[in-house]
Amino acid sequence: MPGLQIDNLHVRAGEQEILRGVDLSVAPGEIHALMGPNGSGKSTLANAIMGHPNFEVTEGHISLDEREITEIDPDERSRAGLFMAFQYPVAVPGVSVTRYLRTVLNAHREGRGEEAISLKDFRRDAESAMELCEVPREFSQRYLNDGFSGGEKKRMEILQLALMRPRIAILDETDSGLDIDALRVVANGVNSVAGPSMGLLIITHYQRILHIVRPDFVHVLYKGRIVKEGGPELVDQLEAKGYGWITDELAAA
Repeated sequence: MPGLQIDNLHVRAGEQEILRGVDLSVAPGEIHALMGPNGSGKSTLANAIMGHPNFEVTEGHISLDEREITEIDPDERSRAGLFMAFQYPVAVPGVSVTRYLRTVLNAHREGRGEEAISLKDFRRDAESAMELCEVPREFSQRYLNDGFSGGEKKRMEILQLALMRPRIAILDETDSGLDIDALRVVANGVNSVAGPSMGLLIITHYQRILHIVRPDFVHVLYKGRIVKEGGPELVDQLEAKGYGWITDELAAA
């Protein structure tokens, strides 16, 4: 169960180098938290893993289940088992939630050499996922994220996660902009879909979601490098002391 493996990853946007040698592995069944102050490169790492064209990998490798994916297109990475929940999900007017979810699900099935899912089976699976993520059934007829509140958009991301069941899921600041009730719904949805066949990488600079979704491993990214690693106790340290003590340790070293 190799999962996601990142080795010595260097990434730049234009002429600016943002990541400067990141090493990280996420196995199915593990929950990892990637934390760090604003501007440390957290979202750049997420986008680089998914193959965003605005970010260039200048050195290092990304692999999924021992398959090199550093150079392949984002849709191929998705079919291979990568999923990303966005910090700012976009609206798609004119495309219903049901149509979108079934199209994506069938694209993944096609990539695995499977037949398209029947309408009956899709409805059953979608309704089950909606119940799991506390998404009202009437959402299925609405246009994707069109007129949705911030919390509703984030629930839709977790609904996709529940339906797709990827090998590795990256949640890029899914907790940002959520009130406490919406955060609870989203976090409980993440806990509901987590399991031995899926690895999770939760990217955040807050601690609050990590009090509900408890990580197995915590990594601190600072100026494009992972500079501190530990278990869930590191979350409590960061909540109590902020990031200043880590930068002080680096300066002393």
